[in-house]
Amino acid sequence: MADQSLAGITVILLVLVMVSALAVVYVKYDARLMFNQLQKELREQDRLGVEWNRLQLEQNTWSSNNRIEKLARTKLNLQAPTSAQIVYVKVK
Repeated sequence: MADQSLAGITVILLVLVMVSALAVVYVKYDARLMFNQLQKELREQDRLGVEWNRLQLEQNTWSSNNRIEKLARTKLNLQAPTSAQIVYVKVK
């Protein structure tokens, strides 16, 4: 009788050890998948950061005062008004 209960306990413990081992394998595999996903997201973040910096530089270039003034003079044939053309308006 004692041998049967000992064998039963041994089987139960063996099953629990196997379940525990499978759980460790699954958790380790899942952690690797999440780490790979994290690395992918960090690379994407770096790529987007570089693109953001490039776009900010491009925006600053396109909106610089010298460029706008040059385009106004050449393409639109605009020029600064003379002092005789300036009209001052008083606001009460």
